[in-house]
Amino acid sequence: MLYQMNPNTNAPAVSSKNRTLNWYYGNNRSVFVSNCTFRMGGAAVLLSNRPSDRCRSKYQLIHTVRTHKGVDDRSYGCVFREEEEKEEVGVALSKDVMAVAGEALLTNIRTHKPLVLPMSEELLFFATLVVRKIFKMKIKPYIPDFKLAFEHFCIQSCDLVQLWDRLKFNLVTVTLCSALVVFLGTLNFMTRPRNVYLVDFTCYKPKPDVMCPEELFMERSKQAGIFTEENLAFQKKILERSGLGQKTYLPESLLRVPAEPSMAEARKEAEMVMFGAIDELLEKTGVKAKDIGILVVNCSLFNPTPSLSSMIVNHYKLGENVMSYNLGGMGCSAGLISIDLAKQLLQVNPNSYALVVSTENITLNWYFGNNRSMLVSNCIFRMGGAAVLLSNRLSDRRRSKYQLIHTVRTHKGADERSYGCVFQEEDDDKKDVGVALSKDLMAVAGEALRTNITTLGPLVLPMSEQLQFFVTLVARKTLKMKIKPYMPDFKLAFEHFCIHAGGRAVLDKIEKNLELSQWHMEPSRMTLYRFGNTSSSSLWYELAYSEAKGRINKGDKAWQIAFGSGFKCNSAVWRALRTINPAKEKNPWMDEIHEFPVEVPKF
Repeated sequence: MLYQMNPNTNAPAVSSKNRTLNWYYGNNRSVFVSNCTFRMGGAAVLLSNRPSDRCRSKYQLIHTVRTHKGVDDRSYGCVFREEEEKEEVGVALSKDVMAVAGEALLTNIRTHKPLVLPMSEELLFFATLVVRKIFKMKIKPYIPDFKLAFEHFCIQSCDLVQLWDRLKFNLVTVTLCSALVVFLGTLNFMTRPRNVYLVDFTCYKPKPDVMCPEELFMERSKQAGIFTEENLAFQKKILERSGLGQKTYLPESLLRVPAEPSMAEARKEAEMVMFGAIDELLEKTGVKAKDIGILVVNCSLFNPTPSLSSMIVNHYKLGENVMSYNLGGMGCSAGLISIDLAKQLLQVNPNSYALVVSTENITLNWYFGNNRSMLVSNCIFRMGGAAVLLSNRLSDRRRSKYQLIHTVRTHKGADERSYGCVFQEEDDDKKDVGVALSKDLMAVAGEALRTNITTLGPLVLPMSEQLQFFVTLVARKTLKMKIKPYMPDFKLAFEHFCIHAGGRAVLDKIEKNLELSQWHMEPSRMTLYRFGNTSSSSLWYELAYSEAKGRINKGDKAWQIAFGSGFKCNSAVWRALRTINPAKEKNPWMDEIHEFPVEVPKF
């Protein structure tokens, strides 16, 4: 689908399975099966939509059909990653897995059949259906002959005999929908790309009983009995200079004595944050869960089986044809990557809702070691999450808050220094896993920002700024004049700035480089102060702050900027479709917005 919006593009697709950290060392037979069947392997595929590549290409992609059965609890739980009694983590395969696989294949074929079978098979199936349903004759359902449609079959390696025995093709409703499928397919290719509207968004606000002021943080760190006195002092120093306030939140499992990080507690945190945000969003918008056609979830460090997106499909009983995506390992900038992915999917799926959920999971990613570069994450990351509802329905424009104007993505991973500046690994003792932040982080972030705004600038800046930048560039590069590079005034393009609240130092650097005022930086600094670094969701707490302050007027443009591991810098530009009345808003700031802004000490 991304190809529909990106002409003349090559796309490498890599599929692999990592076994190193997923070998099971226990005695639960349902989990032990994975050790016996899964092996190391991988594949790389190069796709292209360039007409010039047709002659040398091997295949052309004709159809893709996706089926998701996560709405059914039996299907959701038949392959489940969890801890067993001895705290060993493994993937349990239930006895229902073959039956579930058969049902999923049946559903998939119901959609696939009208696209590939010859008309003779369709007519024969229809005639049999009429005889059985109308004339009540006791004859077997007709099973279409898929060998008439395909010469070759590539079926995922599993127990094929058992799976094939369970296939019962009772395709009752598919024939009646064939004309509709053809119509929607034609409409999909012929209609122009549609505007993407942000109907509404919500940010999760935890309960006061999981609030973690600095004193409690240091007390729990001491009680852990792991950190040296020097590193306890180091953490206290980081906390004092981080820009975080006294009301940030940590998961309950880390506030207990002793701390109880586990897979079950991590799932509990994920459910609490994601479901809390989604419940409020569905209530605010009045949209039914079954109407959501696209689901994109991003969480960098917690990727269970089934996935977080499947967790949402199961809980809210989303449709079997929902297009779900689960983005992992992409850092704090993944929220805007999710927005960009949803935008591109909405371009080729008309009249659709897309739910984007951004969060980070703290429970299993707390560092219990003494590597200082990894301890920084403990001090600044806090619990939070956001849910965003996007739509490309013209009828939703009137009630939507914003329209998505631009998304710009920058990836500096080709550079080794950029790639390694935020890195999850074992510490020097090879005991504990943490996320190490290198000393090059600020320099790398600055370079990524410059690359990003070089692409964004021509899209948003007035011509006067572009000309001034061009003249300065010519003077420096051609005439060899020793003058400073001209930094365009982005305040001429945007009224509001939502900069990822990654830390005080990051915000200070961007404020200086973009020459922003304290008023422009206020949403980011207050978000960092009140909620801490909530990773990819911080941008939405910042936009919610501006709404709560009554700053958003019709026609205003807001620039969201996010940084993340890889190293990536991503931007999104939104235009307000209406003036936001804070008196009618429900967001995490509303009951305390009168207390802000507060003075944050500078160091």
